[in-house]
Amino acid sequence: MPQYNKVTPEILDRLKVLAPGRVYAGEDVNEDYAHDEMPIYGTHTPEAVVEVLTTEEVAEIMKLCNLSRIPVTPRGAGTGLAGGAVPIAGGIVLSTVRMKQILEYDLDNLYVRVQPGVLLNELVEDAAKQGLLYPPDPGEKFATLGGNVSTNAGGMRAVKYGTTRDYVRAMTAVLPTGEVLRLGAAVSKTSSGYSLLNLMIGSEGTLGVVTELTLKLVPLPLETVSLIVPYEGLDQCISAVPEFLRNHLQPQALEFMERKIVLLTEKHLGKSVFPGMVDGAEAKAYLLVTFEGDSAEELQGIVERASEVVLETGALDVFVADSPAKKKDAWAARSALLEAILEGVKLVDECDVVVPATKIALYLNYINSLESRVGLNIMSFGHAGDGNLHIYATSNDLDEDTFKSRAAVFMDLAYEKASEFGGLVSGEHGIGHGKLEYLEKSAGGTAMALMEGIKKVFDPNLILNPGKVCLRLK
Repeated sequence: MPQYNKVTPEILDRLKVLAPGRVYAGEDVNEDYAHDEMPIYGTHTPEAVVEVLTTEEVAEIMKLCNLSRIPVTPRGAGTGLAGGAVPIAGGIVLSTVRMKQILEYDLDNLYVRVQPGVLLNELVEDAAKQGLLYPPDPGEKFATLGGNVSTNAGGMRAVKYGTTRDYVRAMTAVLPTGEVLRLGAAVSKTSSGYSLLNLMIGSEGTLGVVTELTLKLVPLPLETVSLIVPYEGLDQCISAVPEFLRNHLQPQALEFMERKIVLLTEKHLGKSVFPGMVDGAEAKAYLLVTFEGDSAEELQGIVERASEVVLETGALDVFVADSPAKKKDAWAARSALLEAILEGVKLVDECDVVVPATKIALYLNYINSLESRVGLNIMSFGHAGDGNLHIYATSNDLDEDTFKSRAAVFMDLAYEKASEFGGLVSGEHGIGHGKLEYLEKSAGGTAMALMEGIKKVFDPNLILNPGKVCLRLK
């Protein structure tokens, strides 16, 4: 384990000069900085928190901490689910929440420059006023864009538009040594050496601190429509997924969820959105599909073709959400799934695996078979179009130690089966420190050694977000 130093009163005084009025220590540190949205991975309180405003401030702080061997954990809104923004080595949390300016639109080239603390929903709403869409659509709308880039968040529109990585054209980042690095450019193509930009995306703040982003935008769709499609069983539900593409239908979003988790979110919202019984048959799984087009007439044709496809695969019916209120209710229920889980159960652990879309049903049937074996309640939903599944092991009855022991068994089995099916440990939530052991098992020694080597080149003193992604604290 690297030897780190404590934040001394002298260091604290120097930080207060660099970021006047924005340094917090001791009892002034908000307890939220000690954990993210998945507190089962532990709480770790930083010695100090610094809220930064500029690239220059970040550079000076990193120089100071690098010379002093003080660990630094970059953090946005703290909405992560793998312990990625939790200061497990102590030291300083470097918060970018005040760097929240939308700096500039380029309406001719369809780009926007932003600071990393801008919230996802803020950019989406502001871009819509310009007639534009920022396509990445993770479920947590109050995450920062810097955090989205750090985990390469995907979200619900990835089936059509791709993930966050596909929309980052350039960035400014500060290296652990304090050097300022400008990567990429506001262009669509590059063949200019190693892609350091793409290396930084998804690195979870272990290689540099992002201080500015240039993001690609697309024209805002003129019309959208959503379909709620209930099925009697999961196998039938998932069998429809490849049929959309085979029939030249390109959904903007294609989500699935099981009845058990739908009931939880409807209780949380106080509103029933998804039909439980259809013509005497019980719905046990659902697809939630959105299509976009240039006119209502175009969408009507798409809905008719999509309805034929899902009914042929065994759908009980097709419910069209074509008004703003109906669409809002349907997607509010989908967006509230995680919130409902965290509110409705005492203990939660999550895996965010991705498997080939054709293996979703087979994989989830295996996952559901583990419930009685491990003695936990398992709930699942996810992005059917790209195979990214969010699976939650939960309990309201166990003590924490027993839960953790059983959850560890479940996670071992779940990740092992995902690898067997050609999948990966994380589709969009990242590794943090909570999933590091599973990445080690999945990626293998050679890949992990390469990642460790890259980490050491960027961060020779290993001060930036230590203990995450590829390098354990031993």
